[in-house]
Amino acid sequence: MINRLTLIGCFILLLFAQESKAAKQDSLSFKLFDKLLFFDGYAKPVDVAVPKDIIRLSNANYVKKITTDQLALIGNQLKLRVTLNPACDNYDRIGNVSLVFVKKGEAFQKDGRYQKLEIARFITPFMNMNKDPKQVIYTYDVAHIATVLNTKTLQKDFDFWIEFEIFGVPYAAQKQVEGCKDRNDTFYGSLSFTSVKEKVSKQKALLIPVFFKDSLNNYKNTDTLGKTIRNFEFQLKTPIKQAKLYLITSNHGANRGGEEYVRRTHELSLDHKLIYQYQPGGNSCELYRVYNTQSNGIYGKVEKTEKDWTSWNNWCPGSPIPIRIIELEDLKAGKHQISFAVPDALFKDKEGYILTSLFLQAK
Repeated sequence: MINRLTLIGCFILLLFAQESKAAKQDSLSFKLFDKLLFFDGYAKPVDVAVPKDIIRLSNANYVKKITTDQLALIGNQLKLRVTLNPACDNYDRIGNVSLVFVKKGEAFQKDGRYQKLEIARFITPFMNMNKDPKQVIYTYDVAHIATVLNTKTLQKDFDFWIEFEIFGVPYAAQKQVEGCKDRNDTFYGSLSFTSVKEKVSKQKALLIPVFFKDSLNNYKNTDTLGKTIRNFEFQLKTPIKQAKLYLITSNHGANRGGEEYVRRTHELSLDHKLIYQYQPGGNSCELYRVYNTQSNGIYGKVEKTEKDWTSWNNWCPGSPIPIRIIELEDLKAGKHQISFAVPDALFKDKEGYILTSLFLQAK
C-alpha cells in the first residue's frame, strides 16, 4: 500500500469551504448513472456500449465527470442516492462510490494515479431478479462532500469525477436463478445527488486524505506483521480548528471463523492517544430481510431476535455501511500521527480483510 500512502502524503489541500447565510430553497437533483449494467468482476472486459460521457474502468467499475452545470446546483447540503436492481448475481457484494480528483481539463486515464475519497459504501442483498422487490435504495448525507465540491480553489485546479463500483460475480446465479444461465451481468446501478441551493460565504478549510479502500489485515496488508494496524503521519503548517475524521470500514472474510462473522473492537488514535472506539454492527438485520429474495444462509427461513443478530454480524446484506464522524480537538502546527487498529482480529487461515477509508476535514 506504499504507493497509496505516498500519493496521500502529497495531497494536503487548503480549500475554501462554504458556510450557509441564507434560508433554504428548493431541492435540486441530478442523476449521474441511470440503470448502468455491471458485469462479472473476474471475467475479461465486456464490449457492451456505455453512454459516451461514461468510462468503463472494468466490468465492475465506471466513472463519470460532474459537469460545471451540475456543480452549480450544489449548496451546503448534499444527499447521495444509490438504487440497485438485480441482474445475475444473487449474493451479497460490496459497492462503493468515490470522488476522484483529475487535473483540470485533462482527459481521464484508466491507468491514472488519481487522489480519491471514498464517500459511500454498501452491501448488496441476496437478490433473485425474478422476485419482488426488484430494487433496494441506499441514501447518505454527504454534506461534507458538498464542502469539497464547492471549493473554488479545487474547482480551479481539478475536475471532479464520480467512481461507481459494484464488484459482483454471476456463477451461483447461473445455476440458481431462472434466466441467468450463461449470462455474466450482475447488477443494475443508478446514482444521483440532491442538494439545497443556498447563498454561501467563503471560509478557509483543510482536507487531508488518509486511507482509501485500504484492505487491512494482520498477515499481509499491515504496518506491523502480526498486528492489524495502519499508521499515517501528516504535517500541519498552521493550527486547525473544528477538525473531523470521516471513517468507513467493513469486515470481510466469509471462511468458517472469518472476520466477517466476529464483532471486534476497532480503535482510532491520534498522536498515540485513543480517541474513538466502536464495534461494527449492533443492529438487527430484519429491516433488510424483504430485499433478500434469494434463499441464503444469513437470513434463513424464520426471523431472528435482535440478540441473535447483534451477537455476530458486522453488517447486513442490503444495508449501507455507516459513515462514522469523529470530532477532534483543535490541532497545533507540527507533525501528527493517525493510527487505526483492530487489536483482537485473528484472520483465521490468513483470510479476510477490513476495508478502510478515512480522511480529515477541518477549519
